[in-house]
Amino acid sequence: MRHDETKSVPPANFWRPSGTTISALLFGFLVLLVIAFLAGYLPLQRREATLRAEADARQKGLPRLAVMRVGRGTDQNVLKLPGTMQALTEAPILARADGYLKRRLADIGDRVQAGQVLADIDAPELDQQIHQAEAAIEQAHAVTEQAEASLEQGKANRELARITADRWKVLVERGISSQQEGDQYQAQLAAQDANVKTLEKAIQAQRGNLAAVKANLARLQEVQGYRLVKAPFDGVITLRNVDVGALVSTGNTLLYRIAQVGTLRTYVSVPQVSVNAVRVGQAAALTVSHLPGRTFRGIVARTANALDPASRTMLVEVDVPNADGALFPGTYAEVDLSGSRPNPPLVVPATAILFRTDGAQVAVVQPDQTVHLKKITVGRDYGDRVEILQGVSEGIMIVAAPGDAAREGAKIVPVSRDSQQK
Repeated sequence: MRHDETKSVPPANFWRPSGTTISALLFGFLVLLVIAFLAGYLPLQRREATLRAEADARQKGLPRLAVMRVGRGTDQNVLKLPGTMQALTEAPILARADGYLKRRLADIGDRVQAGQVLADIDAPELDQQIHQAEAAIEQAHAVTEQAEASLEQGKANRELARITADRWKVLVERGISSQQEGDQYQAQLAAQDANVKTLEKAIQAQRGNLAAVKANLARLQEVQGYRLVKAPFDGVITLRNVDVGALVSTGNTLLYRIAQVGTLRTYVSVPQVSVNAVRVGQAAALTVSHLPGRTFRGIVARTANALDPASRTMLVEVDVPNADGALFPGTYAEVDLSGSRPNPPLVVPATAILFRTDGAQVAVVQPDQTVHLKKITVGRDYGDRVEILQGVSEGIMIVAAPGDAAREGAKIVPVSRDSQQK
């Protein structure tokens, strides 16, 4: 019996991939294969190369040292320095009149106004000197009037001598009188002229004497005004040195000391490395130990624009408003002059600096991985970081923590600090 061979026919809903889909699948598979190659094979090759290099280094005995590149510090300049506060104006009050202190109208700590009477001095001897000067003025007036009367009489005598000399001159010219008599009357006229000039000089001298005694009286009266001791400006009495009944002498007895404390001056010595970071008009913040938690604002009023040769510092004055009187002259304060700086200095870790007999040095790593010791000039020391002023430039690779292995010309294996930390 013959059986017919039947062919299997796929169902109608059976999916058959097209040529495009197959190509896309092949392309995706190739992409995944490449990614897997890059993610696994290449790092593996780099790691094996690193291990081979480390193995070669160990075979050659080269030290592996952490290296870093020199960079700049922050553009914020942190500058906190001690300062001493002083009164904006301070003056000693001395006696200008001799006598005894009659009244004391102010004491230590009192706030006074300009022109306020602080003390009264009893000076009886000064009163007697004023009476004597007034009497001297009257006497000088009398002598001056007497000299003026003598001058008038002298002018009259000169006029009479002139008339007489003129008459005898006419007689001599007519031959009535002798020449001898005419010359005699001419000599009398000359004598009277000289007498008048003498009297005029005497009047000038008396007038000068009168002016002198008047000036002396004015001086004594002005000194008498100093019997009332007055405050020269608004301020607070910081010292009282006398009591009632004390003998005071002109320019030698200190009565009071007065200070103007509405604004205080704070003097700060800025180191040479930071003088360029301080400028007039810059804001400052001050703190004092006896007022914790409180900050006072000030302004840099002026700078010395010169360095003290002994300390290499520049004196800076910071004016601080003190309207409530919380701050006192002589107070120690911490002044914060921090601010931005346009050219931050180079900064390296303190461990990167070698201090040798010939100065500070850093171990510079050259392109051939050899060490070159370079002398530097250090600036401010922050403890864990140090500023470098001269010797290296930004971006130079140095050994982060050189030891005995970082010798001049030594070959090393540089290891990045980041990779070492990882």
